[in-house]
Amino acid sequence: MQAEQVKQILETQLENCTVTTAGEGCDFQVVVVGEIFEGLRPVKSQQLVYACLNEYIANGTIHALTIKTYTPEQWQASQN
Repeated sequence: MQAEQVKQILETQLENCTVTTAGEGCDFQVVVVGEIFEGLRPVKSQQLVYACLNEYIANGTIHALTIKTYTPEQWQASQN
């Protein structure tokens, strides 16, 4: 699987989110920014992302996944 495929899956399932992916093979890092994470605890935010990729994690296509989630405001603050 390629990072671009992971990005497409997440963008399709997490509407109105900006997704950045890196990695190759079965090890990926993703950053997802969207209003969908507003008011959610970090674990719940990560669970939303995991749910989109669960099929690929279960069958071993994705072995390692690092997830960072932000609301747009959190993302903006992290860039300063």
